[in-house]
Amino acid sequence: MTLTKTVSQVIRLEHPVINGFKEFIMRGNVIDLAVAVVIGTAFTALVTAIVTSVFNPLIAAIFSAESLAGALRVPLPGEGYIAFGVVIGALINFLLIAAVVYFVIVLPLNRLKEAQDRRRAAGVPSAAVVDPTTELDLLTEIRDLLAKNADQGPKHTA
Repeated sequence: MTLTKTVSQVIRLEHPVINGFKEFIMRGNVIDLAVAVVIGTAFTALVTAIVTSVFNPLIAAIFSAESLAGALRVPLPGEGYIAFGVVIGALINFLLIAAVVYFVIVLPLNRLKEAQDRRRAAGVPSAAVVDPTTELDLLTEIRDLLAKNADQGPKHTA
């Protein structure tokens, strides 16, 4: 392959890597992932605010420190220290996020799936009937119709 051909493919966006990237971006999952990241960021800010304003002062009060960063500090030789209070704050933050994700998202979806499985086992049809026809079936049908029309030949009217 020559350099000019490669450059022209890239300029026209016909390179296999570019085509793969376009297919990846056009999937619906990318949009869903972007929405999840935005919502997750906002949710993390909310949980961090709760941990910072509610739990950190409580833990700091238990250990008689001004803040969680000052709680459970172990001094090191020199001017450094190990701040276990900060780690505890991050752990509380993580556990709160994990609990909310589990109880608000995972648990309800699991219960919904179990209810659907029970309905299927009982023979109750689901609300949405999925058409089992695949793209290959549709393309085969189109091919057969085109072949049938080609065999019949053009129709002439007089």
